[in-house]
Amino acid sequence: MPTNIGTQGISLENIARVGQQDVERLLQHKLDVGDIVFSRRGDVTKNALIGEVESGWLCGTGCLKVRMGTEKVANAKFISYYLRSPEIKDWLIRYAVGATMPNLNTGILAAVPVMLPSLQTQHLVTEFLGALDNRIALLRETNKTLESIAQAIFKSWFVDFDPVRAKMEGLQPEGMDEETAALFPDSFEEAELGLIPRGWQIKTVDDVVDTHGGATPNTKNRDFWEPEEFNWATPKDLSGAMSPILLDTERRISAAGLAKISSGLLPSGTLLMSSRAPIGYLAVCRIPVAVNQGYIAMPPGGLLPPLFMYFWCKTNMGTIKGHANGSTFMEISKKAFRPIPLISPPAPVVVAFMRVAETLFDQISANTAQTKVLICARDTLLPRLISGRLRLPSESCHAESVDAANDIALRY
Repeated sequence: MPTNIGTQGISLENIARVGQQDVERLLQHKLDVGDIVFSRRGDVTKNALIGEVESGWLCGTGCLKVRMGTEKVANAKFISYYLRSPEIKDWLIRYAVGATMPNLNTGILAAVPVMLPSLQTQHLVTEFLGALDNRIALLRETNKTLESIAQAIFKSWFVDFDPVRAKMEGLQPEGMDEETAALFPDSFEEAELGLIPRGWQIKTVDDVVDTHGGATPNTKNRDFWEPEEFNWATPKDLSGAMSPILLDTERRISAAGLAKISSGLLPSGTLLMSSRAPIGYLAVCRIPVAVNQGYIAMPPGGLLPPLFMYFWCKTNMGTIKGHANGSTFMEISKKAFRPIPLISPPAPVVVAFMRVAETLFDQISANTAQTKVLICARDTLLPRLISGRLRLPSESCHAESVDAANDIALRY
């Protein structure tokens, strides 16, 4: 479906599934390697190239399928890149139909003008851009692994209480040095939330962190938006984000606009949680940022650090959503969020966790910054390579051209 079409191909998150009977009934919508899938409505510029993993999947009703002809005149990967170039995106938006929401149809896609260089050139371009994409994908996969490590440690220490259970059995907590193990008790006690480690406390979100909302300055008043001085985040900045780190925002506001937001400019290190449409986007800012009314922001300075709260929110998102309400769309207000109870560990345990988590997130932040630069380089090179304004070496220099792309990636 359109939600599964990402900038790096097909995302498995929230993928729909059908039974064998539907597969047989919908065989005409079966996807093959080299097909290109487009979003039919909304963001009509999104497309993804189908690879070996997705071969045999079905094209959903919200998507359109582009398949290369039988004549060997076009490289499917080149066409996928070509259809993502700024000129073609503009063309698609211009010719999409619909008063409320842009819509594509097969007629519009069939009419897209294509300027084809030789197959040799197409191959060189896709190899060059593919090397950049591979580096971007590797950095993102590394970030997922690093975050998973931190999430696993959080779950072990603060959800499953593995160190406490090990000590109850007279064992050394696995993978933990003696100094850190000594911070954990060797028994549990009854509390409001069930059995918790002895000496730990039940508190509320309001007890452990400050919470702030935001606002949207009048969009018709240019003085609030020009000059663009301060980062201003909306949940859209986290939609489809491939990293838990926020390094930039789509829009910026002026000093006059910032003055209209009571929470002001929140410091680097603030945790952002989208509070509506939808609830649950999470990111830790590595920039000072102002926010709109779609967030609950948790800046540093509370009893529990924002990074700790990031993992707590991820672990307890079901509970958070359970406190939401609304008639048009569900929303978790600060008033409803603040009283949610949680288990608060002693400060030394939190400090020990933060030493590990911050190291991992520092690397995630560095990888995210590299990814941002590489995406900028790729998107800058893409239209120039596609149009022929920038030429790559001939096929005899094929290996050197791929090495050059990898060199760009590694240098960034």
